[in-house]
Amino acid sequence: MIPASLYRYIYLFIVTLMTFFAVSSYNHWGKQLNAKKNSQILALLLMFLVTFFIGTRPNSGEFVDMGNYNNYYYLQLGEPFEFDKNTENIIFDNFFNYSASLGIAFEIWVLMVSIGYFGLMFLACRKLFKNDLLLAFVVCLGAFSTFAYGTNGIKAGLAASMFLVAIAYRDKLWMSIPIVLLTYGFHHSMVLVIVSYFVVLFVKNPKYYFAGWIVCLIIAALHITFFQTLFADFTDEHGAGYLLATEETAESHIGFRPDFILYSAVPIYLGYHIINKYKFQSVVYSFMLRLYIMANAMWLLCMYASFTNRIAYLSWFMYPIVLLYPFISRDKNQLQGKYLRYIVYGHLGFTLFMNIIYYS
Repeated sequence: MIPASLYRYIYLFIVTLMTFFAVSSYNHWGKQLNAKKNSQILALLLMFLVTFFIGTRPNSGEFVDMGNYNNYYYLQLGEPFEFDKNTENIIFDNFFNYSASLGIAFEIWVLMVSIGYFGLMFLACRKLFKNDLLLAFVVCLGAFSTFAYGTNGIKAGLAASMFLVAIAYRDKLWMSIPIVLLTYGFHHSMVLVIVSYFVVLFVKNPKYYFAGWIVCLIIAALHITFFQTLFADFTDEHGAGYLLATEETAESHIGFRPDFILYSAVPIYLGYHIINKYKFQSVVYSFMLRLYIMANAMWLLCMYASFTNRIAYLSWFMYPIVLLYPFISRDKNQLQGKYLRYIVYGHLGFTLFMNIIYYS
């Protein structure tokens, strides 16, 4: 059996190899007739590989919350199921209890969650990047938060992958909106992204979002926590505990996070230049960029909360698709493939640095 401590590094090794292969294949295949088919087949095989690898991980404290899930699951195993409408995450929690009531082994349940997490991510990439699916999928796998939310924050991860599908099907609102609303049932924190989604549907000028993000950054730099306190009034007790935490009560370090800001700012900085300098016109890209900026601006207003990375994730899960889209989209533009190698390798390099050097 593979030691739990090695899972992160094996995962990153697989993703790194596939990233180099995907970039070289993108340049090599070019306009070949079978390029699209090859990309889709390889992406599908990769999806099965990472799903099985992560979904069959051992029950270990290395994956933080997994032990808690395991203990509670076996307390519910074989017990009669009763739908709980007052639970925090109405769909996920009832799915959890119902699975246990059926006597499904915890290991199978974990694999089912992994199938949902990576499978939904794959579906979103397939819709957004049909011609270059392999490259898009490996970039999503190589994102800073992907491994963590596939093994630890699985409720938020599953909800986020579902939200990516909703973004991908933005052109079919009759399908997209129900999926957006459904994500709340998997993790209550998605309310922030859901509100952002509906604002972005109606307010379409990117200039307002760029300006708003700068204003929120200034508010964060001045340590103004008015909005953090305000948001606490609209969330549940658990969320309010994070938002109202102090240095004495917080379960994690709290404070100004220039590292998170710099990381978050990259798609925004690129987006500003792509739209204004290169005049890139894309309804899909504009929608995704506006949504990312607004969700990230909400995090800026809550930067001094406990576990602020969990709030930042509500924009970061969109990071790879927002970053990649202008460079391989079907919309013709001057950027098509021009800086692709630097974007992909830089994105992966940050993840490798944070996981192998910074956190170690």
